[in-house]
Amino acid sequence: MSMNMNNYILKILTGSSVIVLAFVRVWGWEPSPATSGISSRLKQSPSTPWKTASLGFTLSGHSDSVWGIAVSPHQLEGSKGRVIASVSGDKTIKLWDLETKEAIRTLKGHSDSVNTVAFSPDGKTLASAGGDKVIRIWDVKTGKQIRVMKGHSASIGSIAFSPDGNFIVSSSWDQTISLWNSDTGTRIRTLRGDCDVVNVVAVSPDGKTFATGNHFEGTINLWDLATGKKINSLRGHLDAVSSLAFSPDGKTLASGSWDKTIKLWNPDTGARLRVLSGHSHRIWSIAFSPDGKTLASGSWDKTIRLWNPQTGKRISTLRGHTQRVWSVAFSPDSKTLFSSSFDKTIKIWQTL
Repeated sequence: MSMNMNNYILKILTGSSVIVLAFVRVWGWEPSPATSGISSRLKQSPSTPWKTASLGFTLSGHSDSVWGIAVSPHQLEGSKGRVIASVSGDKTIKLWDLETKEAIRTLKGHSDSVNTVAFSPDGKTLASAGGDKVIRIWDVKTGKQIRVMKGHSASIGSIAFSPDGNFIVSSSWDQTISLWNSDTGTRIRTLRGDCDVVNVVAVSPDGKTFATGNHFEGTINLWDLATGKKINSLRGHLDAVSSLAFSPDGKTLASGSWDKTIKLWNPDTGARLRVLSGHSHRIWSIAFSPDGKTLASGSWDKTIRLWNPQTGKRISTLRGHTQRVWSVAFSPDSKTLFSSSFDKTIKIWQTL
């Protein structure tokens, strides 16, 4: 699908498509000397802070932009390496074995762009959602669709599991946030997002709260997951909030925005801790490394930037994508970074 970005934004506003974070593995890959044994690296001990990264290899194969990625928390039975899921504007989800660099299977069922994807904490199921307004739950081992969760009236931009795997939180362009029972698919409650489009959702590591980012007002809301009550509203961004990420210890909430900045917040007090500046265009994705020592951001300026979240200083700028970067995600051992782009590729970076 080719279109200029003005038309694409118009398509989003009409509810037929949405943008999210993602990762993809595809049929063509270009190895470099740094790529051997990537899956074995994912099993090593926690990393030291990133200084910079080298491009391991480039994966290409989806026929449309790769919107979102998710890395399995555990190695899938029967696979030789860790499994990665990717979602795309081509309406498919692909599961890839990182060791063999082969697609395990392609999941089909969505009737519109698939915008967001998440593994359950035990890695046994996968949730996907997008422009067709539904959440689909898949069995990772068999690739079979388990259930379809309906309720949103516009494109779904973001989904997240609670840490215990019992709940899924979804955000939509219908101005609502929904909380679902992940086992039954029942919608437990629906929350209004300040009469604004809700771009993104993130659940805290302790599972007690979740955060949502609004589009037009540029605000962040914090909610009590058990009661659905709003706890706080964080203001400071001058444009849409496109991405959110809690630090692994839950003490910091990072927000990325179209205003080209990342803001770090204390989620308990609502205090703004620092502002990270450096991107020359809209930020679309942010991710903490699991060890909490590095923050990555992806932008329309075609770069990924690595930051020290403790100091707010930029560590490095990674260049390789030829189009806007939609998503970034770390491996569980914090040593590998994945990025996906409007250029239909995924790049895999190794820490140096």
